[in-house]
Amino acid sequence: MEPVVKININGELDLHTFNPKDIGSLIPEYLKLCREAGIKEVRIVHGKGTGTLRRSVHSILKRLDIVKSYKMAGHDSGHWGATFVYLK
Repeated sequence: MEPVVKININGELDLHTFNPKDIGSLIPEYLKLCREAGIKEVRIVHGKGTGTLRRSVHSILKRLDIVKSYKMAGHDSGHWGATFVYLK
């Protein structure tokens, strides 16, 4: 059994500390908890790298009903290493 990881629900999710195979369940659950906490803007840090993780994140976001929209972060917020998510 894998240990449970406690995450602060503060509107920023840094994926560097997680196994990429876990993001399919991690991202929807984190966004749900953010919405329940009244947080409507979330920054997901996926890193720059080859872009594989970013594409996976965006693919997940496209399928979630609670996501109003998302966009790449600006130069002052991580640029193409992070994505802003806006929740309904």
